Amino acid sequence: MRVRKLTFAALAVAAGLSLTACNGDDGTAQSDGVSASSGSASDSASASAGSKQAGGTDSTASGSGTDAEADKCRTDDLNITASDTTITGDDEGSAAVTFKNGGGHDCALSGYAGVDLKTSEGNLSAERSGQASDPVILKSGESVSFTIAYPLNDSGGSGVRITGLVVTPPNETKSVTLAWPGAATLPVTDGTGSSVTVGPMGSAGQGGAS
Repeated sequence: MRVRKLTFAALAVAAGLSLTACNGDDGTAQSDGVSASSGSASDSASASAGSKQAGGTDSTASGSGTDAEADKCRTDDLNITASDTTITGDDEGSAAVTFKNGGGHDCALSGYAGVDLKTSEGNLSAERSGQASDPVILKSGESVSFTIAYPLNDSGGSGVRITGLVVTPPNETKSVTLAWPGAATLPVTDGTGSSVTVGPMGSAGQGGAS
């Protein structure tokens, strides 16, 4: 019986040592688990912060794209031409001035262009026709035209000779001088006002890229 008791006691001690070793292993594993979990949370927070920064950048870029508007059409970005549009039998003569956007980006035109006829009697400024004018967005390569109306010289006299056409795009100060495409002369008037009128953008029709 004494031998058996000693044997049981030895087994109990051995079992106790075994449990202590197991607890130590488990403790170490748990400690490693907490460390790994903590590192994962840190990484997750960093990733979240990075994601927010990336989202902010995207939002800013998107906002700038939304807020971007077409700038006004500059004289240097426009190819400006003039053509005779008078139809036989009309009571008055007409010419069309065309702005073609050659600037490589969209631009905006609104209102009336400035128009002056160079004549043998000095410059003659065209008056606005008074028609309503809507803003026009010209895409690159697109064109818009407006009309110049003027009285025909049916008097039989020499009249006032037209030597050139000066055009200033809306809201610009730089002008271009073109050859006058219409009738060579205007009738002599009493000088009480301009007999030449200019229409708003689009008054002579609007064309696409050409």
